[in-house]
Formats: sequence, structure tokens, C-alpha cells
Amino acid sequence: MKELLCIPPQPRTAALLIALGIASAVVACGSPPPEPTGPPQPVEAISLMGDSLRRPALPPEALARMEAQLDSAKAAYLADSTSADGLIWVGRRLAYLGRYREAIGIFSYGVTAHPDDPRIYRHRGHRYITTRQLDLAIADFEHAAELVRGTPDVIEPDGQPNARNIPTSTLQSNIFYHLGLAYYLKGDLERALAAYREDLAVSTNPDMLVASSYWTYMTLQRLGHSEAADSLLLPISADMDIIENTAYHNLLLLFKGELEPEALTDGDGDDLRDATTSYGLGVWHLINGRQAEAMETFRRIVATGPWNSFGYIAAEAELARSP
Repeated sequence: MKELLCIPPQPRTAALLIALGIASAVVACGSPPPEPTGPPQPVEAISLMGDSLRRPALPPEALARMEAQLDSAKAAYLADSTSADGLIWVGRRLAYLGRYREAIGIFSYGVTAHPDDPRIYRHRGHRYITTRQLDLAIADFEHAAELVRGTPDVIEPDGQPNARNIPTSTLQSNIFYHLGLAYYLKGDLERALAAYREDLAVSTNPDMLVASSYWTYMTLQRLGHSEAADSLLLPISADMDIIENTAYHNLLLLFKGELEPEALTDGDGDDLRDATTSYGLGVWHLINGRQAEAMETFRRIVATGPWNSFGYIAAEAELARSP
């Protein structure tokens, strides 16, 4: 295992480490060391149930493409190591490869070099969720929320563009969406609801609306606010122009009574979408009083993966809290 370094805020130091290919050595001061590695992939996280979670294996073609994208991001950052944009893209590209600990290390360096940039806290918070460090995620998103208050919202560029190559989210929507999710995963539904209401306020297109409405609906139902939850479904219709959040859209139509559960499987082989859909079905069972069916659905998600999806993490949280 490489010796861990407590990196001071010097851009060229981080640039040198990135150039040498040892981003895993870049950690926040006082952070715990990485878990031991072993075949087939290094451990990237410990689940909410105490299990080791290994780096997801990628298909060879996707791996080659993403590694080339990471090399390009490194080169761009080395050309201007004072750039927050360049640093953010190195962290994002590492995370797409499943190298979450390294990504967190890069973002942790970033918050020392650019302490007033909310984007870095937003992206580190996202990967704290992925690695089940929920309290750290909440702290990052709360700080990012303070940094963006009173400022114009901005489109957030996609790292893996959708079929239309149209970004569907903004910086503020991502901050509040993920803050709500972190609270939801901890079971703090009142604070989750407050964050989701802020997310709804900045959800300005159909994709953003269905994503924020989905989590808000489940939060309201689980708090016993059924009428408020049902009113949230009024703007949701089958003819909405959804680019990428089709799983959330279909689940909202299920909650609204306009789709049957059998209609939610599209057979496209998208594991992330399957985990999302399955978790929504589990909550649908739960809010309709079918506890056994819900828990069986959550167990099936955790048995099949992928562990880096929000649906999986949410199912894991349900099981971790269950008696």
C-alpha cells in the first residue's frame, strides 16, 4: 500500500501526483487509510451492513473509453493546475471508473485550493454518498448550499452525456437533490423533505421535476402526508418529454395509478435503472402496507447490485434499519 500523504494547498503538488498516476495518495488530512486491496478489485467502500464493496468491474470497451477520458482530464489539469474546472474533471473521471477513494482525495485537495467553489463540495458529497459516508456528505452539501444561496443557478455539464447530449441538471438542483438523498438514507425524513422542497424549487425541466418529485413523494408518504404526496403527482403525465430519468417518471406514474408494476421493466439491460425501479417498487409495496413484499424486494436488490446505484444504497439502508 502506498504511503498516504497529507497534501498542503499547493496546486503543482497535486498536479505532480496526478501526472505520476498516484492519485490514490492524495487524501484529506486526517482521513482514514484506504481499505486493503485484493482480487478481483480493490475495496472502495464498506456497506451500511458492514460488508466490503469492491470496485465495480467495467466492460473492456467502456473501461478503455473512460481511461482515455481520465488521461485527457489529467492533461488538461497539468496544463493549468490552478483551474478548479480541471481538478473537478479529474475527480469526476476517477469516480466514473469506480475509483471513488481517489476521487474523494482529489476533491479533498480541491476544497483546500478552492474553498469557496461549491462545485467541489457537491462532487465530493456525491462520492461520500457512494462510499456510505453520509454524515460527511451532508456536511459537504450543507456547505455547498450556503455557498450558492442568492446566486444564479447554472447548468452542470454531463460527464457521460445522454442520448440527446442535453444536460438535464443544474448545480443547485444537484446540491439539494443529493442533500435530500443523504438525509433520506439516514432516515431523517423531515430534513430530507426540506432539502427536496428546495430541489423542487429549482427543478426547471421535466427530467429534474420527475427526479425531485420521486424522492419527495416517497418522503411525504413515509411521513404520513398522503394528501401532500398525491398533490405532488398532479403535474406528472405520461406524455412528459423525459430524456434520461425514465425510471423515475414511470415510478411516479405507478404511484399515480396510471401504470401497473409489470409495465416498469423495459428490458434495456441497464443495471442502474433496474435497481432504481426495483427500489421504487419496494417503497410502493411499503406505503401500501405490504411489508414482507417490500423487504423481499430490498433483499433482492442487495443480492444483485450494482452497489454504486442510489436504488441499491437506499435498499441497503432499509435493510440495515430493519429489526
